[in-house]
Amino acid sequence: MATRQPVEAPRGGWDRIAVNGITAIGHHGVFEHEKRNGQPFVVDVVLHTDNRAAEASDDVADTAHYGVLAERVTEVIASGPYDLIEKLAGELASMVLAEFDVAAVDITVHKPQAPIEVPFGDVSVHIHRERA
Repeated sequence: MATRQPVEAPRGGWDRIAVNGITAIGHHGVFEHEKRNGQPFVVDVVLHTDNRAAEASDDVADTAHYGVLAERVTEVIASGPYDLIEKLAGELASMVLAEFDVAAVDITVHKPQAPIEVPFGDVSVHIHRERA
């Protein structure tokens, strides 16, 4: 991971690195059976960063390593438990901002097996957090 800290957006705005569909079993939910049995959670992450150093060097040390990011996201999904996916999303955003050299992050947490009594395609929470 790069050690530089973004100060201001580069001309034209931040670059983005996206990793979509990171899946792991978590034990989150308001019902006891959700915490006991677990279920899959799917997370999409968008990093807002400046990729110019990586472009110039062609070195993974100058960018946010998305393999490491995916591993850390699965670790956070497996932590907890949390009642709400809003809490899980916030924990993920805090981890990204603490561990990766990015200006901001978008996190979407999907709970495809949410205990809803009517047919549905997906439940998700999306948050955007910026470095203080």
